[in-house]
Amino acid sequence: MWAFFSRRLRMWLILAIAVPLGGWLAGKLANVIEKRHGPTTVSRTLRQAGGWLQRRSKGPLAARTTEKDRPAR
Repeated sequence: MWAFFSRRLRMWLILAIAVPLGGWLAGKLANVIEKRHGPTTVSRTLRQAGGWLQRRSKGPLAARTTEKDRPAR
């Protein structure tokens, strides 16, 4: 069935569903690892990756910043 979708629709599905789901899953996996073994390099990396994916997958409903809200360079 995946082959019947156009390339653009497949990319949209990946970005709209798989990326947020991957970010959520990485965060949950980091929580499980931290409960069992405490903070480790793997759990910190998973948490960082999950946060990165979630920040980039907010979509059109995310709060937008204006020029005055952004820090000066």
